[in-house]
Order: sequence, then structure tokens, then C-alpha cells
Amino acid sequence: MTKKPIVAILAGGMGTRLAEETEVRPKPMVEIGGHPILWHIMKHYAHYGHDEFVIALGYKGEYIKRWMRDFGSLEGDLTVRTNTGDVLTYTDNRPNWTVHLVETGMTTGTGGRIRRLKPWLGDRTFMLTWGDGLSDVPLDRLHDFHKAHGKLATLTSVRPPARYGHLEFEGNAVRRFTEKPQTAEGWINGAFFVLEPGVMDYIEDDPTMFEQAPMEGLARDDQLMAYKHESFWQCMDTLREKHILQKLWDSGHAPWKCWD
Repeated sequence: MTKKPIVAILAGGMGTRLAEETEVRPKPMVEIGGHPILWHIMKHYAHYGHDEFVIALGYKGEYIKRWMRDFGSLEGDLTVRTNTGDVLTYTDNRPNWTVHLVETGMTTGTGGRIRRLKPWLGDRTFMLTWGDGLSDVPLDRLHDFHKAHGKLATLTSVRPPARYGHLEFEGNAVRRFTEKPQTAEGWINGAFFVLEPGVMDYIEDDPTMFEQAPMEGLARDDQLMAYKHESFWQCMDTLREKHILQKLWDSGHAPWKCWD
């Protein structure tokens, strides 16, 4: 059985528009339903068989390291032997994931962070998303779409509220990408990428933002395709958007919850 692609998650940004939460923790650690949004993202990928992750750290990266180190060991019932420090856990619900936590700098751009992950990603197809957005995109279909067209890059295009980057198509090929405000009628970049190692050649240095010159270059070279996702997608840039996600979770019908 072919091993699933490794999943890269960018989790190093400052999250300044969510300052009420991010003064004490990085944005991917902001909780929805008692779990960090990063956990929700990883559970989504795991549902489709992905069990290896590489997380690009930056702002308050030690918070993510501590949480990941303790992940699973603090859930359910515990027995602690205070003289030895031994901890016995009584849950078999812990996922069998391999998680690489990579320091990529405090001010590095999104493209620079991807470039710094190259030693961990190797020379194989990888998946990539931001650590602040949830969706019910079918990741198996996304991967199959990418493999079928043979280009370097696939992004997931979605229809959220206006204010994100604008995409122009010829069929499913992205012909123009501009990071400008747009109307709600258009398609925008929803992350959830599938990428080939060749995308690294489009990233010049640490300050590079992946959403700018690299994606513009990929589109210009006919190497960027879009998987059009008509269903749920929501980022968490503001406190209002956090509350939207929390209400969906509390309803018991969170659209992104594909796992049991």
C-alpha cells in the first residue's frame, strides 16, 4: 500500500487580527470545542489516512511543542506514581501520528517557511495548509485530482465571504492570482494544497510570501491548478470567525468533523 503524502502545516504566524487570543498562545492553539484548531485540522487529515505531519513553528512555537509532547497523555483517567513520576494512562484513543516540529523563524514569510521544511519533506508529493482554517474538503479526491493533471501545484478554491485573494481560471488551470479584496461571487484560495517538490524552485528566500511571487509564477507557467470545493470552508482570522466555528461545533453538526 502506497504511503500517504506527508502533511505540512504552517503554524508560525503572529495572528495579530486575533490578538484577544494570541497574546498568550499561537493562533493554531486557539481552541474550538476545547481542542486547538490545529487538532481539528490534523484530525481531518488523519481521517483520510495521513499520519505524518511537519509543522512549521514561529511565534510562540514552544507552546505547540509542549502541547504536542503532552498530547494524549493527559486525556482520560491517569494514575501518577509521585515518587518516580511514572504516569499510567487508561485510554486507547490516542492517534498513532508522527509529528515533526520545525522552527522556521519568527518573521519568516509563508514561502520561506515552506522552503525551510524542505529537508523534512524530501523529494515526494506533499500536502500543505495553514494552521487556521477548517473545511470539509475530501482530501482523497483532492489528491487524486492533483495526480491526474500532472502539474506542480494544486490549491483548493472556495467561495467564502469577500476579502481574500482572487483567482481567474481557464478550465481548472489558474491563469491569474491576485491577493486583493474581491466580491463574494468569485473563487478564492482556501489553502489545502497538494504540491510537488518543484514548487521550492519558485521560493526565493525567507521573506517570500507563498501567496505572492511563487503562486503568481506557478500560474504564469501553467503549473497551478484549482480543485473547486463548493462546500464548507472557514478561516479563523478574527474573534468573530472563532465564534462562528465555536457555534458550529456546539451545534453538534460541525461541517468539518468527518471523524467519529
